[in-house]
Parts: sequence; structure tokens; C-alpha cells
Amino acid sequence: MLTIRLFGMRLFHEDMWELLFKFALDAAVLFVLIRMIYYPIHRKKDYLFTYFLFNILIFFLCILLNNVKLSIGFAFGLFAIFGILRYRTEQISIKDMTYLFAVITLAVINSLVSKKVSIAELFFTDGMILLVTYALEHLWLTRHEAMRQIIYERIDLIKPENRDALMKDLHERLGLTVSRVEVGRIDLLRDTAQLRVFYFDDEQGHRTFTELPPDDND
Repeated sequence: MLTIRLFGMRLFHEDMWELLFKFALDAAVLFVLIRMIYYPIHRKKDYLFTYFLFNILIFFLCILLNNVKLSIGFAFGLFAIFGILRYRTEQISIKDMTYLFAVITLAVINSLVSKKVSIAELFFTDGMILLVTYALEHLWLTRHEAMRQIIYERIDLIKPENRDALMKDLHERLGLTVSRVEVGRIDLLRDTAQLRVFYFDDEQGHRTFTELPPDDND
């Protein structure tokens, strides 16, 4: 069989079919995890972009590292670069960070699985990740604590001794039964503070909110 090459590289390799299968499986599992389990509860559109792109990038990175012989020093240096990078945004919550880790795990599992692992084992692993995540979100952790970020101008109430007055003021303004409040950045020039307001969905009325995007000047 004639092998066509361009710049010394083969135009097509039989392993391409394996790559397509792995990517299709990874994309399907990722869609179920993020779009059908995560998003209906948390409603954070910015994280949809992050999770999907993170997974795809890591998937193809692992494919490359698995098929190309790299020196140990180069490999460690490459991952060190990724390790020092961070997003210039608000602090990510523990649950969102867990989903990020799940997205990375799916990419690594589906990209680096070898012929020693059966397709049944691969489907079982992906399925268990989805099943456990769904069970924790919808069956066990039935009370979902939602969060909204607001800009608050009464910074005199963010003092610990004024906590009751703060909770009362937020309840009157937002119409929410607030469970807890976290204070973010404080702007003394504008006399404002960023607050993360937490509340349980099942205790609220039918109110809708739109999250403000992060301030690019921060």
C-alpha cells in the first residue's frame, strides 16, 4: 500500500479512527456532565466555556504526549508552565474546582486509555463518573445553595458586629432568605464592596437574577 507523505509526515494513519472514537466518547461524556448535570443547577455560562475548552485542550495535549517521545526534562517543563498559569478572575468555589478536576480527569482517561483496557471498562469508568456526579447533585445533595455576586455600597454593614443588620438589609433588597455572606474586594474610594450572597433555592420565591461579569479593571 502506497504511503503518501508530506514533509516526512504521513497524510493518514490508521490510528486516526481510534482518535476519533476517543474524542467522540470524551465529548459525549463531557456534554452530559457539564451541560446536563452542572449547568441546570449552577447556571454559570462563563464556566461552560472554561470546562469545554479545558477538556478539549488537555485531551489533545495528552494525545500528543502519548504518541510523541518527549524527554523527561521537556515534559516536566511543559507541565510546570501550565502549573504556574492561573485565571485572572474571582476565586473559584470548591464545587466548581471539583468539576474542573472532573473535566481534566475525563480528558486524561479517554485520551490515554490503551488497548490493554477494554471498551466495556472505559464505558464503565465514564458512566460511573456521570452517575456519581448526578447522584450527589440531585439525589443526596438535594438542597442546592446558590450564589449571587453583588456590588454593595453600605460597607459599614460588612463589619462582623453588624452581621444581623447586613442580613436584614440584603433580605429587604433582594427578597431572599440569605444563608451566609462572603465579603470580596473592598473599594474604599467608591465605598463599595463585592459580596457573595448564598441562599437555598427551595427557600426562595420564583425570582430570577443575572450574574454580573467580572470587572476587567480589577
